[in-house]
Amino acid sequence: MALDPEQQPISSVSREVGKSDGEISAEREPFIKENHTPENYSVVAAILPFFFPALGGLLYGYEIGATSCATISLQSPSLSGISWYNLSSVDVGLVTSGSLYGALFGSIVAFTIADVIGRRKELILAALLYLVGALVTALAPTYSVLIIGRVTYGVSVGLAMHAAPMYIAETAPSPIRGQLVSLKEFFIVLGMVGGYGIGSLTVNIHSGWRYMYATSVPLAVIMGIGMWWLPASPRWLLLRVIQGKGNVENQRESAIKSLCRLRGPAFVDSAAEQVNEILAELTFVGEDKEVTFGELFHGKCLKALIIGGGLVLFQQITGQPSVLYYAPSILQTAGFSAAGDATRVSILLGLLKLIMTGVAVVVIDRLGRRPLLLGGVSGMVVSLFLLGSYYLFFSASPVVAVVALLLYVGCYQLSFGPIGWLMISEIFPLKLRGRGLSLAVLVNFGANALVTFAFSPLKELLGAGILFCGFGVICVLSLVFIFFIVPETKGLTLEEIEAKCL
Repeated sequence: MALDPEQQPISSVSREVGKSDGEISAEREPFIKENHTPENYSVVAAILPFFFPALGGLLYGYEIGATSCATISLQSPSLSGISWYNLSSVDVGLVTSGSLYGALFGSIVAFTIADVIGRRKELILAALLYLVGALVTALAPTYSVLIIGRVTYGVSVGLAMHAAPMYIAETAPSPIRGQLVSLKEFFIVLGMVGGYGIGSLTVNIHSGWRYMYATSVPLAVIMGIGMWWLPASPRWLLLRVIQGKGNVENQRESAIKSLCRLRGPAFVDSAAEQVNEILAELTFVGEDKEVTFGELFHGKCLKALIIGGGLVLFQQITGQPSVLYYAPSILQTAGFSAAGDATRVSILLGLLKLIMTGVAVVVIDRLGRRPLLLGGVSGMVVSLFLLGSYYLFFSASPVVAVVALLLYVGCYQLSFGPIGWLMISEIFPLKLRGRGLSLAVLVNFGANALVTFAFSPLKELLGAGILFCGFGVICVLSLVFIFFIVPETKGLTLEEIEAKCL
């Protein structure tokens, strides 16, 4: 394999990696700084490599919004168009949570296949399962078939939410990586608003729930065709090169072609040099050594798991599902006429989430990850204690609850909402990224399920006021975690993040 004369040979670089766990000594770190070449890229060329993977997030968000309306349509004797409309609360719960169970299973599947088939093929598989799940759900003749469709759709959610942030992070130029990965969260919220909107338009027509789920079909087809057209992640190709998998020259040439397509004409002249540089940096930080399952929990691999897993855990257990659950009743007590219509309330909150996520996307690569996390979570602490105080002391002043609700939603979308997914996409070392991110996604969906199912009994046991104050205490703990554990990754390449932050 021919390297640029000014680059260190891969073999000599690899000998400078620590023998125990790939730690980098202080005197070796300047290699990453001094030899890093500024990235040339075209913003236009970066759009499609972001857009098609982000459709996986859009379809995930759409499912959340559409299902909230579909459950109403399914239970209507006159409009459901089915004979089994008389669903119990358990039946409705399975319809709502079926995709969550599927997503948990999809995260486990991703753990085993991610580094074997690569990010691109995993997203193609996710698009196929989105298509199958949507069709089976929309055409379901019986309740059991409906649940099969929901679980199948959920498996695709698990795969897409695992592979999409990885593909975007590994293909995006470093100066705009934060914006592009965070924009995927914007697509999730956009999908939710779209699901609420389509649901509100079709909830009162015959068999409206079938139209709600069928709307996913063309989006899944576009996603599948788009991912088929896009190249494989160049970093995944290079990882296979330095780990001795596949033909070295063929993989290297494929990585060069991939970078040229992903970065546009401005990058053609420097593509080979950038590939050699990435190869050297990957080997320098120990990516040529395959990681076993046990090694996931040692050294810098463990640190990455603590950072990534901790962020997505706090993302869920700081009360987001519970606060949104209470949103309609809070607005109703404040006298909002739209509060009587849960769909319109959801659209209102969805638009607020969309706006605040857009703000986060604009500023994240200017301000950095840590300032947004610390500022946003601090706002969440204030809002949760305000919300708890409303139920405990100020029930006669509903404006307190409304302010707390809007503050919580806005601050969450500035912090945990987009940055949780961004950090897990960039903090894991490349050789660990597939497995590590699948564990983080598993923690995310598992914590979501735990909060969702534990909320009602805890509310009955403790009361809403104590419960929301408890979420506020957890938010304080998350602030401590962010302040002492979470590093700043703004402006760093993925290889520099591994070298300097782990």
